[in-house]
Amino acid sequence: MTTLPNPGTWQATLEKNAPELYQSIMGVRNGVLTEGALPLKVKVLMTMLCDALLAHEEGVHNIANRARAVGATEEEIAETVGVAFLMGGTPALVTAVNAFKK
Repeated sequence: MTTLPNPGTWQATLEKNAPELYQSIMGVRNGVLTEGALPLKVKVLMTMLCDALLAHEEGVHNIANRARAVGATEEEIAETVGVAFLMGGTPALVTAVNAFKK
């Protein structure tokens, strides 16, 4: 199983304050975000898309960097930003452009 780079700060906070919940959530998360029928980078790009649709600016930025770390190209990130716009309109596009912050 491939572990995602750059864990979110929420993970350390949750682990410290609710370790049993953290273990449960991370077990599911690590089971889903691994190589399978869909490559890991596709799954990470999908999470970036969801954060764009949910208006999580920092999440988009952080996940885009995770996507790069697992092999996503700038073109793949750009296409994901385009899908965010198609599915979520201008608000999602404005959030999704945070993927280009480095």
